[in-house]
Amino acid sequence: MFRSDKLPFDSMQEECGVFGVYSTENRDVAHTVYYGLYALQHRGQESGGIAVSFADKISYHKGMGLIPDIFSGGVLDTLPEGDIAIGHVRYSTTGASQLLNAQPVVFTGKCGKMALAHNGNLTNTKQLRDELIAENAVFQTTIDSEVMAIMINSLSDGDILTGVKRACPRFKGAYALVIMTTDKLIAVRDPYGIRPLCVGMADDDVIVASETCALDAVSANYLRDIKPGEILVVDSSGMHSHMMDDIPKESRTCIFEYVYFARHDSVLDGCSVYAARKEAGRLLAKYYPADADLVSGVPDSANVAARGFAEESGIPFVEALAKNRYVGRTFIQPDQRQRENSLNVKMNALRANIRGKRVIIIDDSIVRGTTMRKIIKMLRNAGATEVHIRICSPIIKHPCHLGIDIQTYSQLIGAYKNEEQICRSLGADSVRYLSVEHLLETCKASNLSFCLGCFTGEYPYPMDDYETDKFKLE
Repeated sequence: MFRSDKLPFDSMQEECGVFGVYSTENRDVAHTVYYGLYALQHRGQESGGIAVSFADKISYHKGMGLIPDIFSGGVLDTLPEGDIAIGHVRYSTTGASQLLNAQPVVFTGKCGKMALAHNGNLTNTKQLRDELIAENAVFQTTIDSEVMAIMINSLSDGDILTGVKRACPRFKGAYALVIMTTDKLIAVRDPYGIRPLCVGMADDDVIVASETCALDAVSANYLRDIKPGEILVVDSSGMHSHMMDDIPKESRTCIFEYVYFARHDSVLDGCSVYAARKEAGRLLAKYYPADADLVSGVPDSANVAARGFAEESGIPFVEALAKNRYVGRTFIQPDQRQRENSLNVKMNALRANIRGKRVIIIDDSIVRGTTMRKIIKMLRNAGATEVHIRICSPIIKHPCHLGIDIQTYSQLIGAYKNEEQICRSLGADSVRYLSVEHLLETCKASNLSFCLGCFTGEYPYPMDDYETDKFKLE
C-alpha cells in the first residue's frame, strides 16, 4: 500500500533483495548469507537481516541501515552455525521505514519455526490482511510479507509446501520469496515472474538469490532461474520443483530490472544486464543522435549505456560527473529534502572535462525530474555550452504497484508532460527517450515477455481497486 507519509522522489526506488542457502552440513551459513546480501545491497539500503536454522530452532538478527553496519562489532559471529539460512535487504514499498518491518519475518506456527523474506509488492494486501484479522490473526508489522507468511501458515495444515501451494493463488502482485523452516529451504516466484530469482550450487550447498551477482559473491555456480510460478523445495532429499496451477501463458518480468535495478554484472532469465544496457546506449545513438563534443553517463547505472552510445556515435566517452563512492543511491534518503542534499554530496561536475564543451548525458530514467534538473544546472555552472539528455527507457507515464515505489501519478513528470515540455522544464538543450519498441529490443536475448505498465498503463493484474491517487495533472 502507498504510504502518504513518504514524500515523492526523483529517482527510481529500489525494492528488495533476497538470499538463501541450504547446506549439507552444520557450518557458519550466516557468513554465506552476509556476503550474498552484500552483493545485493544495491537492491535495498534501508534495512536488512539474516535468519539461521539450527537444532530445530531459528535465530535471527535484523537492523536498519547497510549490511556491514547491521552486522558490525561481531554481531554476525553471534549467529549460530546451522544448515539453512535466509537473508533480506529492504527498501520499503509497503510498511513504514522502521525496524519492526525489517525482514526476514520470523515466527512459530503450524509448521513450527519459520522465516520468510520477500521481494516485490502485493496489490491485495489490505483484503488479505482483513480476512486474516477476521480469523483472529495478530500482526506485529505493517508489511505485506507478514501477511504472506501468516496466510501460508494458516493454510498449511502443518505442511509448509501445502501452505505455499494453497496461499500463492491468493496473492495478487509481484513476489519472489525465500522461505525457511527448520528442515527446508523454499524458493517461490510469482506466476508472471515479475521479480527475478535464481538458483546455484556452491560445492554441495544450494543457493537461491535475487541476482546472479550474489551467486558469484559466494563462489556458487549458476544453475538456472526459478521459473514463473515455480515452487522449488530444497531438503535432505535434494531439490524438488513444483509448479502452481493456471500459470499465464506469457511472463511479465519487470523490464526495469534491466534498465536500472539489477547490477550490470548480473544475468536475468538468460539476458545479460550489461549487454542490455550497452545496447540501449547504441540504440539511443542510432535513433536519437545529437551533435556534441563528449558523451557521459550519470554514474553508475548509466555508464554502460553511455559507452554504448559513444561506440555507436563516434563521440568520445568522457567522465563529466564525479561520484562520491561513499554515498549511496540518492533515493535511499527517507525524505525529499535529504535526497536533494545528498545529491550535492554524491556528485560533482568535472570542470576541466566539460568547460566549453557540448555534452550528452545518458541516464536510465527520469521520475520527477528534480535530480536531472540539478545535474543540468551543475554542468552549465561548470562551463558546458550545451547539455543534451538521452534516456535509456521510455517516458514513465503511469505508477507501478508491483514492487517499485512510484505509486502516484503526481510523482511523475511524464504523467503530464511530453518530451518537449520535459526538456523545457529541465532546462536542457534537448531530451530524447528510448521508445518502448527499442527498449524491448535491448532484452531480445531473454525469452520472456515483460511488464511495461509504468510506460503503457497495462499491468499483469487489474489495478482498478488498488489504493492509488487516480489524480492526473492536466
